[in-house]
Amino acid sequence: MRRLDYKCIVLSLLITMEVKTDTKEKFTVIRVQTPELSATMAAGLNIQFQELRKGTTGNIVLNLSGVKYISEEAAETVVRTQQNFYEVGASFVVCGLTDEVEAFLDSKDLLELMNVTPTESEAYDIVQMEEIERELLGDDDV
Repeated sequence: MRRLDYKCIVLSLLITMEVKTDTKEKFTVIRVQTPELSATMAAGLNIQFQELRKGTTGNIVLNLSGVKYISEEAAETVVRTQQNFYEVGASFVVCGLTDEVEAFLDSKDLLELMNVTPTESEAYDIVQMEEIERELLGDDDV
């Protein structure tokens, strides 16, 4: 029952946070359009990411172009989530960082730990290149 309560809380957070999801052939794009990304919201997104990873596409492009502020805890959650994806042979690319968010991540030494592209189009390219690399190597670890 505790797990069910937690999922209900996460669902209510996702309802209050404006997030758009677009599923492509090889990845899912998550566009966060809430100006502030808190630790609680990032935890809710993380649950959504884990569910998507189990799906048919498995790869994520996280577009943060609508985010003006990210808490340190939320940023650390995104970094851990991204690392978890790569550990299981799935891609996770962050794109569209505002100058404020990019500067904050850089000041916390988190930016260098992330796979970040300026645009969504470039993020698509990264995911597709990593998919090709996994296929060619016959290995799930890029």
